[in-house]
Amino acid sequence: MDGNAQTTVSNRRNLGMFCGEIEQTRTFISETSFVKIIFSVNNFTEETYFSFDSRVEMQKEVYGRFGPNSMLYPYRRGEVVPNTYCERVFTDCKLQSCFVQSPGYPSVYPRNLHCKYYLNTRMPFIKLYIENEEFNVDGQRCENPMMCPMKPLSTNCDCDYIRVYDGKNEDAPLIGTFCGMGRFPHSIIGSGQDVMVEFISSPAGPFLNTGFHFNVGNWPGHVETSGSRNGTCDWVFSSDTVDRGQESTFLSLAHWYPPGTSCSYLIRGRPDEVVRMYFPSFRVRPIEAPIRPYDGDCGETLIIYDADREDDARIMKMFCDTFSRPLEKHDFISTGSAMFVKFESRTGSYDGSSLYYWAQYDFFNNTHYGKPVEDTVCDEVFESFVRPEGKFGSPLNTLLYKTEENVVCRYHFKAPRYQYRRILLTINSTNFKENEDPCSDCLNDKVDKLKVIDPFRNGTNVCICDNFVPGNRPPPSIVSNGPSLSLEMHIDYRNAMQNYFKSTNPIFEGTYKFIHSPICGPTVIPASTEGNIIYPKYEPYVYGGYGEDVHCIWELRVKQERDVWLYVDQLDFSLNDCSLEVIEVYLPGRDRPEFTICEKGDTAEDTKATILKSRDLIEGAIIIHFKSSAPGHSNFKLTWTELYELPKNSDGTVMTSKLITPGVCEFVCPGKSACINNNQVCNGVRNCPGNSTDVAQHDEAPEICFSRTGSKFNYVALALGAAGGTVVAVAVIILVCRNCRKRPDDNSF
Repeated sequence: MDGNAQTTVSNRRNLGMFCGEIEQTRTFISETSFVKIIFSVNNFTEETYFSFDSRVEMQKEVYGRFGPNSMLYPYRRGEVVPNTYCERVFTDCKLQSCFVQSPGYPSVYPRNLHCKYYLNTRMPFIKLYIENEEFNVDGQRCENPMMCPMKPLSTNCDCDYIRVYDGKNEDAPLIGTFCGMGRFPHSIIGSGQDVMVEFISSPAGPFLNTGFHFNVGNWPGHVETSGSRNGTCDWVFSSDTVDRGQESTFLSLAHWYPPGTSCSYLIRGRPDEVVRMYFPSFRVRPIEAPIRPYDGDCGETLIIYDADREDDARIMKMFCDTFSRPLEKHDFISTGSAMFVKFESRTGSYDGSSLYYWAQYDFFNNTHYGKPVEDTVCDEVFESFVRPEGKFGSPLNTLLYKTEENVVCRYHFKAPRYQYRRILLTINSTNFKENEDPCSDCLNDKVDKLKVIDPFRNGTNVCICDNFVPGNRPPPSIVSNGPSLSLEMHIDYRNAMQNYFKSTNPIFEGTYKFIHSPICGPTVIPASTEGNIIYPKYEPYVYGGYGEDVHCIWELRVKQERDVWLYVDQLDFSLNDCSLEVIEVYLPGRDRPEFTICEKGDTAEDTKATILKSRDLIEGAIIIHFKSSAPGHSNFKLTWTELYELPKNSDGTVMTSKLITPGVCEFVCPGKSACINNNQVCNGVRNCPGNSTDVAQHDEAPEICFSRTGSKFNYVALALGAAGGTVVAVAVIILVCRNCRKRPDDNSF
């Protein structure tokens, strides 16, 4: 009997018995200051005997029980539950602050025990540091190993044993039952902050077994995750709970789990996001603490799916405890908005998974401005019939820049040829970071840049490698010469990750618009001596032109050394607002129009015509814009003539240099302001500038046309008259002859 009515603890109400034989000295160290021995025998003979010695020791002398500095840890062995012998409560355990021991340890434990140890740590996961500790619970039935072999550590226990529960009481999941003798092979880690250990000894047994001793602390394998858990280990992680640009974490199972355990991790992003997951740390070890032994391959597996569920057709990677190598810092990137990770164990474990991993995951905006091009990293296509205008910019998915290769993204803008479309690109901002090389030759230098390629410009490309922001200067605009245009973004791999990975600022932003709708007609007008632009080319309803604002751009080609006279022959605008409807004439390379036509009140005739000098037409072309917010209700006719404007001396007289040049000035316009070719005179088109009334003479005046063509007209008229008379005479003769043949004979009546 250990203790009595006066001691704090006592087992006097549940006494057990020692029986059997021992030949070597055994020790019992009491829990109290009172011990009572009751010797009882049913058949006493001379072979029945026992002897003992006793002495009193201070607590500090019993080092194996109380450990070092026992005065600093008065509750190292727990607080005894009142009116019990061996129920103890351990709170906020740390290493060396909680000793869990069988009664009497390190000596023989008493019989008929039912002990409970309530263990607690401040943080998960609570760990019983029992690995390699001496364990002897029902390990010996007698001293003679030949007659009573020592019982190895086992989970098949019928007499003395301990039970470990993953929680505060017996209602919690049972981790395991243990008995036998030897060094305990592994520690035990609970899934939370509490574990209850139950120790049972049979009413009678040998005076041999010394019980157990272990420390308690918490295992640093717990992290706070931002997901939601369903059951023990099925997790759902959402981008809604992770700040943009930030990462979140989940770890392998660091605590015990039963055989057949299956854990899942569903990482779900927003519809236009992709998931990246990588392992800052990944180790593979043998299964060292299995609950159920397994001799085959892959007792534990970890499978990553490029899907939101298990799908064998979309396995990205499979890890196995028997053949997988450690893997660290490899990015697994989903093609969709979800990734599914599943861990399975056939064996179970007392102290965590054989696949130790620390997984980081984050989400990246994978929104595309246009239609992604298959089998490319970042190419996109913009088609006029899908969206006639919109925004575009550098890829929002900055995973693209985590690479060891140059990044090239191509943006293709396309329209059907029959629509006569042009593409207007406006680069609103660029934000290139530092390059290793300066940008002196944009097209050829290895720098971050934008390159615009127009297949209709004979290889003339636009290149941008400097930075600008809205407000500092007008954004650069590029207009294609035909129905297709490409923009390429080039990023040098040497600084791509450092400069742009997880950057919140786009490298560039811009807008596009498919302009020059089908009602505008062809975009390029070849050089000719005269011609006109008639708007609309087709009725708007033919190509659905009523639904969008119109921006027509014509490139009028001009022969070398020719001046051009432009005038509006017909004009009917429905809007009297120059900001809503206007014709503008530009010279290539200039930002401001040379000539503007719009209806703002009464438009005078001299504002509807202009002469563009050959010296200004360096590129041999004129660019004409027409913008209208009411495209279905306006029309105009813009006419042009290639001519030579005659220069004048300071006294107002005409210079004669061009007049004497052969084949240059065949006809001098009235007023001697310009000269044109002979074939342009009296051809039904007014080609001479400066004469817009019927009173003044011009190249279509009746007097000029009659004098130039009168004699020729008389001969032709005479010839036509003679031919006509002959035809009439022949016809009359034929009719008379027919009538004569049909007249009846007089003798026939």
